[in-house]
Amino acid sequence: MRSDGRWAKRLPWWDGRIGLLLLDVAVAAVAIAFDLSTTRRLPVPETLYVVAACVAGLALLARRRFPFVVLIVVSVCLLAGVTLVPITVALYSVAARHGLSLATGVATVIVAASGLHPQFTDSFDVVSLISAFSLLVAAPVLGGLWMYQRAALLAALRGRAEEAERNRTLLADQAVLAERRRIAREMHDVVAHHVTAITLQAGALTLTPPDERTAKIGEDIRSSSVVALNELRGILGVLRDNRSEDAQLSGVGIPAAIRKLIGESAATVNLSLPDPWPEVPGDVGRAVYRIVQESLTNAQKHAPQTTVDATVTATKSTLTVTITNRLAPHHSGVPGSGYGLVGMRERVELAGGQLRTGPHDGRFEVVATFPLGRAA
Repeated sequence: MRSDGRWAKRLPWWDGRIGLLLLDVAVAAVAIAFDLSTTRRLPVPETLYVVAACVAGLALLARRRFPFVVLIVVSVCLLAGVTLVPITVALYSVAARHGLSLATGVATVIVAASGLHPQFTDSFDVVSLISAFSLLVAAPVLGGLWMYQRAALLAALRGRAEEAERNRTLLADQAVLAERRRIAREMHDVVAHHVTAITLQAGALTLTPPDERTAKIGEDIRSSSVVALNELRGILGVLRDNRSEDAQLSGVGIPAAIRKLIGESAATVNLSLPDPWPEVPGDVGRAVYRIVQESLTNAQKHAPQTTVDATVTATKSTLTVTITNRLAPHHSGVPGSGYGLVGMRERVELAGGQLRTGPHDGRFEVVATFPLGRAA
């Protein structure tokens, strides 16, 4: 192995294909030389024999790419008295490329044909001839089959290694994503809570300040806290998973994405969206989309025959999403895990909003309210 590395460094143009080509050239040269040096009686004129020997030898150069075609060519040349060197090489190539079934069939035909050819039957009895040809044919076929099985085994091992690598990468990505989500939850539960408290307290200080200087300090603290809270929410959104399909929603446009979602849904939906759509932060827009998506899923699961009313309203300071559907008179029989509502609530809270879900006046309601402008 180290020798190959040294050759690769000394000869940068060298690779395995050149080595295989030189090997094929050497095999072809040996086959031609062996045939042309024969002193036996020829069944055809010498000129035709020389041509057949050269054709059979040169055909071996293409044995890796077209092994079956090469085998046919050298088999025809065998009728002109060419020796068995080209045919054994061609048989090996067919077996190594195509496996047992084709190689066995071809070998059987060659052995049977040899027992009928006058060139051989004039000198040997048929039984001895077929026995000898069987041994000569079996050796290259077995060698080729060994190479075929070896290549198949290596390919299977390579495929397993690639699959294992993909699984390791997937598990690593999942572990990283889980850790990012855990960090996001902890930051939201601890840091965001305290920053929000600072913002509220600073805002209260500006309402009843003991003096002008204290009021200015309180306003500065409140403004900085609002900025910090907005930045923190952005970081939480990145930590959640910036590679998910949520990142594509902002490019599509939330209203268009919601209309497309409803158009693909099997539920009957009465949709009302503000026109024009207000400027909302990306995490709020994505949360609105996910609320509609999860609510439609729940409605189809638990009350499949009801009409869903989906309404989004916006003011200067808030964006409200209200989705309702009539409660089913009987249980649908489809079990609910509760994870959908938990995930919905988590997403709304990470976007700075509040979520209320549950029955109300014979209907199931999902109401999410988001602040616009991030003002505390």
